[in-house]
Amino acid sequence: MSVQQVLQLFFIVSLSFVAQPGFTQEHADKRVFILHSYDDQYPWTHTLHEAIKSVFESSHLTEMTFYMDTKRHASEAEKFATAQVAKLNIDKFKPDVVITSDDDAVKYVLMPYYKNSNIPFIFCGVNWDASVYGLPYHNATGMLEVDLVSEIIKNIQAYAKGSRIGYLAMDGLSERKTAEHYGRHLGKALDKTYFATTFSEWKEHFLKAQQEVDILFFSNTKGIKDFDMQQAQNFVEANIKIPTSTSLSWMTQLSLLGITLRAEEHGAWAAQTALKILGGQTPNQIPMTRNREGKLFVNLRIAEKLGITFKPALLKIGDVIR
Repeated sequence: MSVQQVLQLFFIVSLSFVAQPGFTQEHADKRVFILHSYDDQYPWTHTLHEAIKSVFESSHLTEMTFYMDTKRHASEAEKFATAQVAKLNIDKFKPDVVITSDDDAVKYVLMPYYKNSNIPFIFCGVNWDASVYGLPYHNATGMLEVDLVSEIIKNIQAYAKGSRIGYLAMDGLSERKTAEHYGRHLGKALDKTYFATTFSEWKEHFLKAQQEVDILFFSNTKGIKDFDMQQAQNFVEANIKIPTSTSLSWMTQLSLLGITLRAEEHGAWAAQTALKILGGQTPNQIPMTRNREGKLFVNLRIAEKLGITFKPALLKIGDVIR
């Protein structure tokens, strides 16, 4: 897809917005622009957006939503082109506050075009560290997305034969950033990192990991060309030799044990913070924060393949996948 086609596509998508039910003229001056890095079918984005809508349901705000879709259109040229269209729509809409989700919206839109501007911004879903974008700004606050990696390791280490840790994901900005911070958080570099652009590469990396590490973290696969979850599940179950884990809800079918993050926490916090700003607070009065919530899961199907019996305590407190 050419850059010109990307511009045309996103310009068409971004023109529509819907006022909330109960919209009245007295609320016409309250306008919120929601800028997502990824597409509306991406599970994290979809859940996060539903949480925003739930908070705004009775607020009678006028909203406009724009999806940058940078998982599927991942080249630098496409990202810059999409960011320019997002800026055009923000400027045309004249919002009272902008909510952004995930790293690309911050890197390609907020940082270059609106740093310390007069428009308040709230970010969420930014992985681990916002200082790489020069944040905080006087016009921006947000919630960092931090995997509960230490808690995962504490629970899964008992089922591993060693301490070598690997990480397998699509080749993307957030995924490489997350891998780097996993190492910092654990106090040592990850023993192996694997990044894939195609399903074939992903499977090759998975097979290598069975020999090269003792625990494998699964991160995001959205954006991997021709990735098929059912085929991946069959492939993993046929070839798995080491414990696997994840913090992503849609990767639990491939993972022995993990703690998933809740996109609802990010969406609800961002929307509630937007209401505070519309009520008179400024972003620099609201400290940046990080997610705190997680959901433990255990996968009995993967456990059977590995010959593992879970501790009874985990079965009592975790969501069980059969």
